[in-house]
Amino acid sequence: MNKILGASPQLTNILRTLPIIAVSDVSVLIYGEIGTGKGLLADILHAESRRNERPLITINCAALQLEGIEIDLFGQCNDAGDIEHKGKLLAADGGTVFLDEVDALPLPIQAKVLRFLEVGECQLQGSHKLHKADVRILAASSANLHEEVMAGRFRADLFYRLHVVPITMPALRERGDDIGLLLRHFGREFASNNAVVRYSRSVEHCLQSYFWPGNIRELMNFCQQMALLNSGKVIQPEDLPLEMMPEAAANEHMFVLPPTGIKLAQVELDLIEQALEMAAGNRSKAARLLGISRDTLLYRMQKYDL
Repeated sequence: MNKILGASPQLTNILRTLPIIAVSDVSVLIYGEIGTGKGLLADILHAESRRNERPLITINCAALQLEGIEIDLFGQCNDAGDIEHKGKLLAADGGTVFLDEVDALPLPIQAKVLRFLEVGECQLQGSHKLHKADVRILAASSANLHEEVMAGRFRADLFYRLHVVPITMPALRERGDDIGLLLRHFGREFASNNAVVRYSRSVEHCLQSYFWPGNIRELMNFCQQMALLNSGKVIQPEDLPLEMMPEAAANEHMFVLPPTGIKLAQVELDLIEQALEMAAGNRSKAARLLGISRDTLLYRMQKYDL
């Protein structure tokens, strides 16, 4: 079974509660940026549930065609009232449905999905009969659904029906301490029969400082590229794509130690204070400026009683 890799506090808090959430039948709403692993989390929730011998059907709501969307979701009956096409929701009877990018559902369809969630029944096109199915619903969104409700683009009643257990998948830039672990894991996975790519310490530092707009998905693509083009090599800063390379990375030393020496603790304290000032007190932003994780920053702030 696929696993979510990482030891950062943000992830371990989620992983600790997954078995409890999985065995229940409550709806789960998974938040997170693109590429953070929302789909993988849904896979795990289904695999560890009592429904794991029945299907998990994923519906990408953003990819649904407006024409025929009701047939696609619910199904269609012929003139005799027999089911001619079983929609995705009915096909998942006994199992789980994962509504990915649920915010993309059109408002009229949201009402029908809400009824299905509340009473487990729907009306198929071409029939007046109500058809029932026992389905657990997982949903995901990279949008702020509360803001979508306030803007009138998402039904409040559907939002609250989905929002029984909310889970937010952290962005990769908030998991800086996990970067090394993920590099080694994907390095082995993509090496195939070739020598495994390794990463210098300076490169790991660069990658911990990088913003990762595509999150885990972007990291996987990067590792696959490195494995293909640099088999067995120790990756240096000059091997990185330009967008991942800080301006100072091309220099042999980012900081030159003066002959008189320095007080390292004082330098660290000064840099932390400068980062917090530049970030207007935003600790996540200050951590990114320093190239460390937020938790590491908090630890060092406690160390200096900030």
